[in-house]
Amino acid sequence: MLPASLSSLHSTNVRTSPYLSPLSSSSSLPSPSPSLSLAPSFSHLHHRRLVSFNTVRGNNPLATKAERRGLSVTCASTCEPLKVMISGAPASGKGTQCELIVQKFGLVHISTGDLLRAEVSAGSEIGNKAKEFMNAGQLVPDEIVTAMVTARLSHEDAKTKGWLLDGYPRSFAQAQSLENLKIRPDVYVVLDVPDEILIDRCVGRRLDPETGKIYHLTNFPPETEEIKARLVTRPDDTEEKVKSRLEIYKQNAKAILSTYSNITKKIDGNRPKEMVFADIESLLSQAKREKMKKTTAVKPVHERKSRSNQVSSSQDNWKGIPTRLNNIPHSREIRNYFYDDVLQATQRAVNDGRTRLKVEINIPELNPEMDVYRIGTLMELVRVIALSFADDGKRVKVCVQGSMGEGALAGMPLQLAGTRKILEFMDWGDYGAKGTFVEIGSIGANEVDEQDDMFILVAPQNAVGNCIIDDMKAMTDAAGTRPVILINPRLKDLPGSSGIMQTMGRDKRLEYAASFENCYFFRLLYYAGTQYPIMGALRMTYPNGYELYKRVDVPSGGEKYVILSTFTEKPSSDDINDAFLGKPRQRERCAPPPTRSKS
Repeated sequence: MLPASLSSLHSTNVRTSPYLSPLSSSSSLPSPSPSLSLAPSFSHLHHRRLVSFNTVRGNNPLATKAERRGLSVTCASTCEPLKVMISGAPASGKGTQCELIVQKFGLVHISTGDLLRAEVSAGSEIGNKAKEFMNAGQLVPDEIVTAMVTARLSHEDAKTKGWLLDGYPRSFAQAQSLENLKIRPDVYVVLDVPDEILIDRCVGRRLDPETGKIYHLTNFPPETEEIKARLVTRPDDTEEKVKSRLEIYKQNAKAILSTYSNITKKIDGNRPKEMVFADIESLLSQAKREKMKKTTAVKPVHERKSRSNQVSSSQDNWKGIPTRLNNIPHSREIRNYFYDDVLQATQRAVNDGRTRLKVEINIPELNPEMDVYRIGTLMELVRVIALSFADDGKRVKVCVQGSMGEGALAGMPLQLAGTRKILEFMDWGDYGAKGTFVEIGSIGANEVDEQDDMFILVAPQNAVGNCIIDDMKAMTDAAGTRPVILINPRLKDLPGSSGIMQTMGRDKRLEYAASFENCYFFRLLYYAGTQYPIMGALRMTYPNGYELYKRVDVPSGGEKYVILSTFTEKPSSDDINDAFLGKPRQRERCAPPPTRSKS
């Protein structure tokens, strides 16, 4: 039985009642016990690169940053082709849009119906197996259909031109089979058309038995009376059968939603085909540009140490939230997953010209309120981000706040103690990034140098008697339009004490803290006052909205995260409660009742 409500997402509004709540601050929790856990060096999490390099010598002041670093760029290959899946209910216009997509983007159109007919006609081994089930009036098993699809995707034309997979997968099992084979699209397009329109389209369809052409009595009538006279209704286009097919489609579509939720793009299909395709064309063109952007990056001359189990570094290839997050310490695979997820979102935001960014990630090892907090995990995350931008030729300054306050208040927050030394002594790779393209500094205007391209601020936070926001404001003013990225900031406003007063008013401090936009957000959801079991998670990666997930136990003894709802803005506790309880959203409940006409 789900609880009645969830506590607030914000650490400034923590409830003590036993309701679902995200990970949040609590004075009853034990003090953090940082322990150093640093992995072997790794420099970046990029895709296969599309550039190669030759060594460049000398100190030419006009050389680019990459050249001064010993790099020169030459094109090595072309962008990977586009991979698209399209889904739509019967009569949604999917066939028409597939034709237009193939014409525009040159993708190889793959339809399971066409594949089945071709394999059966060719008398292949797969075709003969499929024919046995078809002759018996049974559905062709998933393993046979998946084998046909994967065989077709392995052909050279599909690998070089890209592919458009039409109407497949149709079930969760089929989707998982493709996932296991690492077959995943860049975009999952869903044509969204109201049921009543779909039913009208189907019931009004007529087939010309001589030509095989499909007409519609209203929308696409036959050209002549002669053609009209010979038209017939297809057996499956009766209203009863259409409704049955729609229900089956909806069940299948819902089953595979969790697999492709982060790359699913709904298109309003209840419009003229030209308008529908205009939206699809824009979507696929953007996806193509993103693939180009992600695969054209700078790679250093020197061979780097790389992680043995890299997670795919593309938002488009996101595999879902990893499980067993309550197993502490986290495995290297889980840590690498989150490093990669944060990195890609941050890169997209910086590439889009965003300059005031923050990353908020509260898995147990990165939450200072938990006794499993590891300063080494935070440092690894910072190193991944810094080295990735350094790989792209940017000079990155990693900053930790210095001593704050006076007398008994001197020092820094406990979870940052020793951080500067850890950063200084960490392994920054074999090619000498630290001291050239990565510098370690403190938070403050005097740390902003002309050659710096961007700044990473490690867990800036206020302390009683002193406010880090003053130093941050001076630093961002000095940085101008250069990106400043906050990693796990804790900028709750605290009053001045011991005669030490902040130079900015409270409203101004809160306004400044809120001026940084999230490029990444991840928070686990628990019952309030507990840290087990995990009930779900809230995730956002730039430029996408917030995604709310529920953790579900599966019969095999494992678990998975199933998406419940999406939000354009960070949801409130009421929004989260409503999603878990299956209630309509707050704004919908608060909408005024419709006016009734007087009879």
